Amino acid sequence: MATARTHGFTLIETIAAVVILALAIPPMLWAVREAHIQRVNPLLASKARWLATEKLEDIIADRHSTTRGWAYVEVPANYPPEPTITGYPGFSRTVTLTQTLADLSTPGDGYMTIEVQVQWTDATATVRTWSVSTVVTEYVP
Repeated sequence: MATARTHGFTLIETIAAVVILALAIPPMLWAVREAHIQRVNPLLASKARWLATEKLEDIIADRHSTTRGWAYVEVPANYPPEPTITGYPGFSRTVTLTQTLADLSTPGDGYMTIEVQVQWTDATATVRTWSVSTVVTEYVP
């Protein structure tokens, strides 16, 4: 005698599948979000380091330029704040010039600390800052 077979899911199997999916999907979505953050934040920090170093190298090049030199570098207006950097939306850059004596803390002439700061907002909406600095001197051998 042949028995009739039914195809499909029982109500209990359907409820069990819904419960398992309800428990598994949120952690999977959280893991995908965290993976995105862990991928994006180092890239943004790398861009910020590059932008800071680029500006610092430009200023050092101005210092050693035969047409610009020390007189150009010591004028802060020559390096205005950049609220947006062309080609790099979300990044801003500022330059701070501090003239000192040889001890690098007493105000005076002859030495200058140049600090370049780059700000950006990372993937977690946290404002980050990267800063690079160096010291240049007025002395020319």
